[in-house]
Amino acid sequence: MPNLTNRKVETVKLPGMYGDGEGLYLRVGPSGGKSWIVRTLIKGRYTKSGKPLRWEGGLGSAKLVSLAEAREKARALRKIARDGGDPVTTHSKETLTFEAAARRVHQNLLPTWRNKKHAETWLATIENYALPVFGNRVIEDVGTADILAVLSPIWVEKHETAKRLKQRLATVFDWAKGAGHYPHENPVNGLKKALPPVKHRPKHMPALPWRDVPEFMSSLSQREGMSARTLEFLILTACRSGEVRGARWEEIDSDVWTLPGQRTKVGLPHRVPLSDPAKNVLELVRGQDAEFVFPSHVRGKFGEAREQSVMVFKGLMKRMSVEGITIHGFRSTFRDWCSECARADREVAEAALAHATGNEVERAYARSDLFERRVVLMDAWGRFCAGETGQVVKMVR
Repeated sequence: MPNLTNRKVETVKLPGMYGDGEGLYLRVGPSGGKSWIVRTLIKGRYTKSGKPLRWEGGLGSAKLVSLAEAREKARALRKIARDGGDPVTTHSKETLTFEAAARRVHQNLLPTWRNKKHAETWLATIENYALPVFGNRVIEDVGTADILAVLSPIWVEKHETAKRLKQRLATVFDWAKGAGHYPHENPVNGLKKALPPVKHRPKHMPALPWRDVPEFMSSLSQREGMSARTLEFLILTACRSGEVRGARWEEIDSDVWTLPGQRTKVGLPHRVPLSDPAKNVLELVRGQDAEFVFPSHVRGKFGEAREQSVMVFKGLMKRMSVEGITIHGFRSTFRDWCSECARADREVAEAALAHATGNEVERAYARSDLFERRVVLMDAWGRFCAGETGQVVKMVR
């Protein structure tokens, strides 16, 4: 006779394992969560010590799986084990939840990401929006209507977040389909006409007007400390914060700074022409460390040098009493100067920012990084930042 009843399943609160008979158990966790467990022996299979191989698997939350359903699932798995079959494979295909699939995909992708924050936010969006709705459900039972229920409330109000979540959900279901856990079409594919079109309104980083750069650079040059020199070099090269803070001496050869692909956002090497003001900054910090160009004053656990934290710029701007602009915004400042003052060709300005231009076909044939033309552009930018010229009317083409 079974030992559990529906009422006991609902009312039991004391943590522990409650047997129903024939290997089925109700597990009550320390926090009160309840789930089903099945234990059985696999016929004809033994451990290294010669004992019969025992298998244990979860059947899901007691909130989602009734006592009758748990008994039915346990009975089916025990039959497979009695026949010498593999309940592990059968069970994983039948009971893989969306949450388990998402976490497995996340683990598979982790080695491919260089940015720790991206790795964290990738999973966080799924945890915040998708898991509360269908995280505990078997992934095979999740459909387009479920995806729509998650995306609809945030599609307009938090459009960028919703777009990223949509892409990440699609990745999970692509993996599940390829791994044999999802026999249907990817449910995200059916949402194109179900979600309203949202007009893209780019949010620009607050940036310093380009006309104010010479005065800002003059003030910055009077500041002491590594963070001030780092920011000077960042502005003069129009590179990203992480690229500059992580700059190595081995990457710099005379007039050129060559960023390796593993340190760029697009994953490709990027050559940066160094103007005279940029080279002057390098001379000011030369000898501080053998590896890092702009080392942090905080050493590592074993006394080794390390790159500065992104927070050093926040402190620097506060000491300079500068508000309303961002460090990344200096790239926008440079881009505005290219268009309005230098009148540089678009492809040259974009190449200086390590941005891809044109469609896929155009990029396939555009093999040059326009380096020689960028030498002229960055030299003019350096002279402008140093206050040597107020207007660059025409760039050499």
